[in-house]
Amino acid sequence: MSEVSVRTLACGMPLIVEAMPGVRSVGVTWLLPAGASTDPATREGLSTMWSELLLRGAGELDSHAQADAMDRLGISRGADASTHHMRLSFTLLGSRVAESLPVIVDMVRRPRMDESAIEPSRDLAIQSIESLADDPQQRAVLALRERHNPPPFNRSGMGTIEGLNAITRADLVDGWSRQARPQGSILAFAGDLGAAGGIDGLARRLDGLLAGWSGGAPAVVTGEAARRGGYHHIEDQSAQVQIVLMYDAPAERAEDSRLERVVSSVLSGGMSARLFAEVREKRGLCYSVNQSYAADRDWGRCMAYVGTTPERAQESLDVLMAELRRINTAGGAITRDEFDRALIGIKSGLVMSGESTGARAGALAGDQFRLGRPRTLDDVAERYASIRLDEVNAYLSRRTLGEVTVVTLGKAELKRELDGN
Repeated sequence: MSEVSVRTLACGMPLIVEAMPGVRSVGVTWLLPAGASTDPATREGLSTMWSELLLRGAGELDSHAQADAMDRLGISRGADASTHHMRLSFTLLGSRVAESLPVIVDMVRRPRMDESAIEPSRDLAIQSIESLADDPQQRAVLALRERHNPPPFNRSGMGTIEGLNAITRADLVDGWSRQARPQGSILAFAGDLGAAGGIDGLARRLDGLLAGWSGGAPAVVTGEAARRGGYHHIEDQSAQVQIVLMYDAPAERAEDSRLERVVSSVLSGGMSARLFAEVREKRGLCYSVNQSYAADRDWGRCMAYVGTTPERAQESLDVLMAELRRINTAGGAITRDEFDRALIGIKSGLVMSGESTGARAGALAGDQFRLGRPRTLDDVAERYASIRLDEVNAYLSRRTLGEVTVVTLGKAELKRELDGN
């Protein structure tokens, strides 16, 4: 059985360690308060460029030397900007952790951001935005998030072409120095940590490497989502229609978050799920339909999607909305079979995630941010094992969709009945 330990390093950053028996690898996740929501309004895309530049040289190692060093150590690595954080991810053999730490720490403390690497990073970021022209579903989803979520948490994470073109090397260097601070950062390890000396050995080594690192990043100021709720159409000459909608749900810390995950699994947990059966199988209205639930520290969101043809788009939206409302009624109460299938799906996902050291490191860091504490898989499984069917249906009897934001992308607008039920 794995155990999770937490230690606060001398710099003030939490160190989380889960020793996993029977594995040889170690997964590492380092969250830094440098996500898309922290970009200055005139420099949207700063975090996107950082995610490229952190892997293009640090300390004494230029881009090629850094890549060679990580390859010699067998480090699989990645960097990506989420809403709140810059997320650095690494997977390596447990026997190589101690000698890999200086290279990993240099990425955070001493990124080079060489002038020669800036333009290629900018070009890649701009190409990603331009590629959205060939991805209508993603364009619809990004427009939905922009309208439903409050700024700056409504950003795409890709930046804007104007913001990317305005960014200078000074913006990148000074911005990273401002945001990459220990207060608000989280570092998690999961896997075979015997050779590294467990949490005690890691803490000693990290305290030495992080000496002199201090402070916290500025707080993010939240605005109001002026266009939240209602209906918005994006005209596009595609032969398909993209329909996406979003409504609020419990935050991760709320007790109802576990119940909302059961509801989401009933609606969209496989080929037996309600939306697939009602929208696609019984009526043949669409080629794809799904619903998902995502919970953050302070808020939660549910998002539903239908991809269909212009001729069936209006009925697809109507049936989707009807099913999302019906589950909150006595006539749409979750059945025993649906409940059992939903729990099996949730538990299967937990088992699968427990087999990956990288996934476990990411989950531990995410728990620390959203809940203020990491959880073992047993902790999470126990939380779902205690759920009863009547408890979920009682939750649904008091649950409403609230403000629903709908975005469609296609040749013609649809009719959308606006209400808060």
